[in-house]
Amino acid sequence: MGWVMMSERELNRIEVLSQVEDGRLSVSAAAHLLDLTRRQVFRLLRRFREGGPSGLRHRSRGKTANNRIHDAKRTYGLDLIRENYADFGPTLAAEALAERHEFKVSRETVRSWMIEDGLWLSRQQRKTFHQPRLRRECLGELVQIDGSDHQWFEDRGPRCTLLVFIDDATSTLMHLRFVESESTFSYFEALEGCLAEHGRPVAFYSDKHSVFRVPNQAAKSGHGTTQFGRALNELNIEILCANSSQAKGRVERANRTLQDRLVKELRLADISDIEAANAFLPGFMGRYNVKFAKVPRRSDNLHRALNVEPDRLREILCKRDERYVDRQLVLRYDRKRIILEENEVTRGLVGKYVDSYEFADGRLEFRWKGLLLPYSAFDKDQRVTHAAITENKRLSTVLEFVKEEQEKAAPKPRRAGKQRTRYQPTGRRNDGWNSKLAKRAKARSAASQGCDI
Repeated sequence: MGWVMMSERELNRIEVLSQVEDGRLSVSAAAHLLDLTRRQVFRLLRRFREGGPSGLRHRSRGKTANNRIHDAKRTYGLDLIRENYADFGPTLAAEALAERHEFKVSRETVRSWMIEDGLWLSRQQRKTFHQPRLRRECLGELVQIDGSDHQWFEDRGPRCTLLVFIDDATSTLMHLRFVESESTFSYFEALEGCLAEHGRPVAFYSDKHSVFRVPNQAAKSGHGTTQFGRALNELNIEILCANSSQAKGRVERANRTLQDRLVKELRLADISDIEAANAFLPGFMGRYNVKFAKVPRRSDNLHRALNVEPDRLREILCKRDERYVDRQLVLRYDRKRIILEENEVTRGLVGKYVDSYEFADGRLEFRWKGLLLPYSAFDKDQRVTHAAITENKRLSTVLEFVKEEQEKAAPKPRRAGKQRTRYQPTGRRNDGWNSKLAKRAKARSAASQGCDI
């Protein structure tokens, strides 16, 4: 007879009905066990006596369903999806087939078709796995950096950001600093402290924040690197950007630990401002590193001496750019007009580019081949400076700045009353019918007609 495929429910019915046949179980008890009526139990008993155990097998098994979609229709639908909607999901593909091709079929049917033909993967199949990466072998070979925006002072102070520098080989906290937000100057400040304490590492590992990486790599203008990247290049330090947060999991896990432990220690120390918190961090880092730091696989320390004069380091850790000098010895910077003082040097700078230096304390310098150029700045009256051009991580800081600016002075009054209306073209062309020459010709024609009369 061969093998007979049966479900668990059907096997359970065979066992119960066998007991009824042997007289060990009554029909009422069998109906109660199988959750059926007595009438249905008698029907099953008749099928069991006539066909044996295989007679209880569902009679539709192995047969084509009455509502089965024809193979030709399935093939036609999949051909449409391959040609026009290969990158669509099942729901959107089903909607497109119904709206554009009048091919109506349920989204779940389309889903099963696309999965069977390999046109779509389920969420479970699309899941990516991030394999753990081995630590680097030496201290100072790779330092992971990141900013953690958090309510570090809970309800005792404003929200701020903690910049974290952690060594990849040992999980040692190299440097911590509280700042208002992630910005180029805040990272410059933290970098200066880290370099002064440990020296220059081989490379930094970061995310793709705009401080570290130019978002548009195909931009025609610019130098293809950020100010932070330019500074690291001058210091002979490499910057690497991770493609995912899992790739720099060392610093991400450290952020999670700090958001638990450091917040509570700041609460116990009754610290509620950035200045006091930064003074508290060195002691906390020492305790943290004793508890969590690992021993590297190799004892070599790859940090290099800084060997940079303080003045030179200050010129590296600033925003540097080039600005074009026009015929009036004027250049533009940060929506300001910079007017160079006329002297023997500046007279020859027309049509050339000068170097601009913007420092963290707000000082602005312009130089030509290292020579400082005197200037005066003309700044238009504006309520919000370029700091308002902000990213998501700096939004809180910018809003605080806007509030302060609004409290300093009322907005400038604007003219009220009738405004000048703008010209709206009618589309009709003026062929000269109302020009002065046309008017004169018309007047001569009228005068001549009057004389003839």
